[in-house]
Amino acid sequence: MNIRRLTAVLSLPVLLMGLVSTSANATGTSGHAVKHTFPARIDLPNGFQPEGIAISGSTAYFGSLADGDIYAASLRTGRGKVISQGPGTPSVGLKADNRGRLWIAGGSSGTARVVDIRTGKILKSYPLTTEPATFVNDVVLSKTSAWFTDSSRAVVYQVPIGRHGQLLNRVRTVPLTGDYVHDPTGFNGNGITLTPDGRAVIIVQSSTGFLFRVDPRTGVTQRVDLGGTLMTNGDGMLLLGRTLYVVQNFLNQVAVVRLNRAGTTGTQTRAITDPGFDIPTTAAAFGHRLYLANARFSTPPTPTTPYWATAVRR
Repeated sequence: MNIRRLTAVLSLPVLLMGLVSTSANATGTSGHAVKHTFPARIDLPNGFQPEGIAISGSTAYFGSLADGDIYAASLRTGRGKVISQGPGTPSVGLKADNRGRLWIAGGSSGTARVVDIRTGKILKSYPLTTEPATFVNDVVLSKTSAWFTDSSRAVVYQVPIGRHGQLLNRVRTVPLTGDYVHDPTGFNGNGITLTPDGRAVIIVQSSTGFLFRVDPRTGVTQRVDLGGTLMTNGDGMLLLGRTLYVVQNFLNQVAVVRLNRAGTTGTQTRAITDPGFDIPTTAAAFGHRLYLANARFSTPPTPTTPYWATAVRR
């Protein structure tokens, strides 16, 4: 299957503008402050309960676990608004494609949907499963398909994309076999990304900290050899070239892993931390920064609970 590597959206003119001023700092494990005009913290609506983040152009999009709303915020100013009212079920992982659309994982609803970024209109909804025990968690886009994980089932879902981006009426459920062992009491497949060579997908199993390379045709899995290192509490993942960023939510850090092209082996090179992290779940890239949504899972959610996204140097 011809799967194109997912890449971050970069805007060089905007990035150069951001290096002129010193109005905000973001720090990583190197300890060196990075100067930007863009804010290092983006405040979200109180009670929003963010989980997923996607970036298109210089706008970040967030999904709400509470009711599925989609919130758009300018990376330049931090200001934003709800652009799409949720269906009353969660919006979990999300990705933006190059046609102005958001692909959204629907959590416990067992669904996925596609939203027009400009209008907020739901373009298409996909019932991925009718099983009562389901949590459609994250999504990655290839040239020909959207791939979704399910943290409660030993499967991934493929939603084929037609020529010229056509939204098709097709869903394929791919059972996971091989090295993957389903944990019936834990949180299983979570973040998902492509391999550097674009030939397969990689998922992280939160309950074990294992990464698995998944053959998209057969569902046969192979555990990624990380030399004994575990991606404990692994959540969202982002691949840039051969560098894989694994958000480790309750550890309040992002593991940085260097993969081989096939995605069969890797080495953790460092971890990114920041005082602004409060159980980050997913990451998206803009220029030399990562933006992470803080889910604050250890804080009881109320209508007045504050939430925010944190920017760090990658």
